Amino acid sequence: MIIWWLRKTAQKRIFMNNIVKYVFTVIVSLLSVSAFAQFRVNHNDESPLRKLQFAEVAISNLYVDKVDEEKLVENAIRGILDKLDPHSSYLTPKEVEQSNEPLNGNFEGIGVQFNMIEDTLLVIQPVTNGPSERVGIIAGDRIVSVNDTAIAGVKMSKEEIMKRLRGPKGTKVRLGIVRQGIKDLLKFTVVRDKIPVKSVDATYMIRPGIGYIRIGSFGATTHDEFVESLSRLQQQGMVHLILDLQENGGGYLKAAVDIANEFLEKGDLIVYTEGRKVPRTEYKADGKGVFLNGKIVVLVDGYTASAAEIVTGAVQDQDRGLVVGRRTFGKGLVQRPIDLPDGSMIRLTIAHYYTPSGRCIQKPYKKGDNRDYAMDMLNRLKSGELMNADSIHFADSLKYETLRQHRTVYGGGGIMPDEFVPLDTTIYTKFHRELAAKSIIIQQNLRYVDNHRKELQNRWTSFADFKQNYEVPKSLLDTIISEGEKQNIKPHDEVELQKTLPYLRIQLKALIARDLWDMSEYFSVFNEQNEMVKKALEILQR
Repeated sequence: MIIWWLRKTAQKRIFMNNIVKYVFTVIVSLLSVSAFAQFRVNHNDESPLRKLQFAEVAISNLYVDKVDEEKLVENAIRGILDKLDPHSSYLTPKEVEQSNEPLNGNFEGIGVQFNMIEDTLLVIQPVTNGPSERVGIIAGDRIVSVNDTAIAGVKMSKEEIMKRLRGPKGTKVRLGIVRQGIKDLLKFTVVRDKIPVKSVDATYMIRPGIGYIRIGSFGATTHDEFVESLSRLQQQGMVHLILDLQENGGGYLKAAVDIANEFLEKGDLIVYTEGRKVPRTEYKADGKGVFLNGKIVVLVDGYTASAAEIVTGAVQDQDRGLVVGRRTFGKGLVQRPIDLPDGSMIRLTIAHYYTPSGRCIQKPYKKGDNRDYAMDMLNRLKSGELMNADSIHFADSLKYETLRQHRTVYGGGGIMPDEFVPLDTTIYTKFHRELAAKSIIIQQNLRYVDNHRKELQNRWTSFADFKQNYEVPKSLLDTIISEGEKQNIKPHDEVELQKTLPYLRIQLKALIARDLWDMSEYFSVFNEQNEMVKKALEILQR
């Protein structure tokens, strides 16, 4: 018995040492040469790594119920990362693919913008020169089957439908199409292709001499899209620029640096990063930007984060332009992606972002307390910060100066705008919010455009004419109010109804413009009542 136990113990020691060697090999492959020189694995029983290995082996071999070792390890990794900071994270292979798609600038599929009316897929617009447009699919078509499998009327989830429509470039998919005015089912064979994912949401001339560009995120193609937008607006006479970064959650550092480079003089510091094991790295402008002279106003809010804050901080600290809006999110932690053998990934925080004046963008957090961090925006609302700039208090120790005009700016998390625009909590009535929450507005708008598409397209051939003269019909408003009543959503009184209608009309007009043209036209309509945009125009027209 003793001999058997000794043999088993020896075998386990060999097994454990092999695990240590394997983990050591993986870790070393992820570290730089200089880090390798400092890395040592302690083979005694006090090593934290060895302790973790013993725990995993004990659970997988001795636990009362069968365990999924893969899930066990994933949960352990997540547990470790959760105790570090709010932005270090673990992603499964599927999550890696989903998170990279909008940043990579493309995906593979059939190329349509669509929405769901009840359980039917309605094509809003085919992607220009995309695979669907090439075979003749048009706006207003309903896709009812994919590869002879019905997707309409069967309560199939949106995710499942997208999974069936997407696929590797070059593969074919058979679509069954219902088109208004045509009795028979139309059948198309679409060859899937790479479909661009645009990160510049809107580009247009908002006033004579003033251009407007809205960036939704910072991905692999954002800089190229942005330069193309600048060029187009300059050809239309743009002298000054409104750069809208509201609700921009960030993305790639390189994209942010490249865009800031278009505004700044040679040698101007854009951002620098620094961490415990990462030396200070500076990113400077090369002086070859295409918009070095005109005025700039950057629009931000509480959801402007990360890479968007890098651009904002560079423009403000270098006194290149003014920032308008509300304090940004405050995400100034740098993550390095670490690919794992099975396609999963660790995004590990390795450094902080600092603006040119030396401000750390990251807002304070307590390690392991992600709930309080996630509630920050609600706390800002409760404190009154979103409605009144005087509710924001900064310690004198957080004072910094801009680099040219020596204006006072503050650190301590996020970028405080030069011109504060309060959040108007009265613009949406309770009645309006409930209609939107039940998707009544978007659904009835889709139905209206679908039923009147040809009529609208024939009448409104010019967007300028549409913007100037189109009025949302009373019948559409009545339909929305009636549908709300069916779902027990009613205005409190006539006063609330009359207060709801003006903003509802603007929203519907913008949505109709989007469905007939694109997102630039949507924002062209919607921005006319946006208080931040109004403030930016006031500044640029002084």
